[in-house]
Amino acid sequence: MKDGERLSLEQIRAFLGASEEVGFKATNQRELYEWTERTLCAQEYAGLGRSGKGLVRQYIAKVTGLSRAQVTRLIRKYAESGTIQVRRGRGLRFTSHYNAADVGLLALVDEAHDTLSGPATQKILYREYFEFADARYERLANISVAHIYNLRKHRSYREKRMVFHKTRPTPVSIGERRRPEPDGRPGYLRVDAVHQGDLDGVKGVYHINAIDEVTQWQIVGATPHISEAWLKPLLESMLAQFPFRIRGFHSDNGSEFINHTVAGMLNKLLIEQTKSRPRHSNDNGLVESKNGAVIRKHMGFDHISAGHADSINTFYKDHFNPYLNFHRPCGVPELKKDSKGKARRTYNWYATPWEILRQLPGLARCLKEDLTIEQMERLAGAQSDTGAANQMQQAKARLFASFAQRRSA
Repeated sequence: MKDGERLSLEQIRAFLGASEEVGFKATNQRELYEWTERTLCAQEYAGLGRSGKGLVRQYIAKVTGLSRAQVTRLIRKYAESGTIQVRRGRGLRFTSHYNAADVGLLALVDEAHDTLSGPATQKILYREYFEFADARYERLANISVAHIYNLRKHRSYREKRMVFHKTRPTPVSIGERRRPEPDGRPGYLRVDAVHQGDLDGVKGVYHINAIDEVTQWQIVGATPHISEAWLKPLLESMLAQFPFRIRGFHSDNGSEFINHTVAGMLNKLLIEQTKSRPRHSNDNGLVESKNGAVIRKHMGFDHISAGHADSINTFYKDHFNPYLNFHRPCGVPELKKDSKGKARRTYNWYATPWEILRQLPGLARCLKEDLTIEQMERLAGAQSDTGAANQMQQAKARLFASFAQRRSA
């Protein structure tokens, strides 16, 4: 506004009354500050009374488009120094500890492991440097969980890796009819089936997920059909992949597991079979969480034909199951009771299933007769965590490429 700073108080009052429905907004900060300084000087703001000062404040706020608090700060600056200057620079800043190479390395780790949680990623970065002696991870080895999430927000990270999550369905609450009591012993499995969707009325492949309750040792298999005739050989193969003796088999009330064929097989192996009970929706939460965090994350939600079950099983046995048990950290729950006596789970320790199994007392007695601790240690140390993850991802890429080739054929 040209010469607007020279208006009298009566003219300012008339201007405010006439422009009540009109809004203004300054576009140049330097010109805004200079005009505000000239207005305060021309109106001799310091010598005005209370009503005059309030009128000048409203006038400056109206013309500049600033809020009342912003106008108050500018007037305070003018009262202290007699001038209003544009603030230059950003002041003191903390030096950046993690550079672009560290952000890129974090993106590569997340890509290999399909973006695990912050504590699990922190454990992998620690192991890469201190256990596998990779010098590239020196700075990231001691990164905090909170800062992992900060680095994932960086533009350089998003340029290398973008993750899109589909809308997930509400999980079905499944309980147990009789809860297994492992008492710290490995071998009590939680089992569930995951369907890979329908296409034009044709059923897709089924994934069978089996988790040990104590060690979180996980074995995954695939079957083209969810009938007892197909499940029996698959379950026998999956149970043989566990390194310890199986003592319990817990599932929901689905007919694929609750039938005479599966029950006879479990009885022959002296395995206790339990099933879910009503009104206890969190009892089987371990396997339900692994269904989403592991199977859905890696295999997706799209339809996969049942004819690919054999190739998926080969991928699971050769690459996926070893990666899950030797190189993917899991949160280990610690039960604590609060002041009201309610049990709450805290996750202060993240470790791979082999690390959890290794620290159990009497480990040698838990392993199967044809396995030794030294053999398991060699399997765990044959590759680094990220090296095994990259090999698994390459095998998964070949697997999904075979799906596309078969569809096109």
